[in-house]
Amino acid sequence: MRSFLGYDAFYCWFIKDFSKITKPLNHLLVKDVPFDFNEQCLSAFLMLKEALITASVMQAPDWGLSFAVTCHVSDFAVGVVLG
Repeated sequence: MRSFLGYDAFYCWFIKDFSKITKPLNHLLVKDVPFDFNEQCLSAFLMLKEALITASVMQAPDWGLSFAVTCHVSDFAVGVVLG
């Protein structure tokens, strides 16, 4: 859950009401709180998933324009985003 929310946070400027949508998911990460992935969490997860694949966030690049390549690297993975 922490990885998923971390990935989504990169796009929070493009997702309307991001903090309201992620509230039930963030609650799952609170210390000493049981992990209960209920209907509210599932709804938030599906909303975020849909927001990430819509045209306002994900689209093919226009190779005629300039863009920036943003990289995130860890001990076991590499992620790249064209912006």
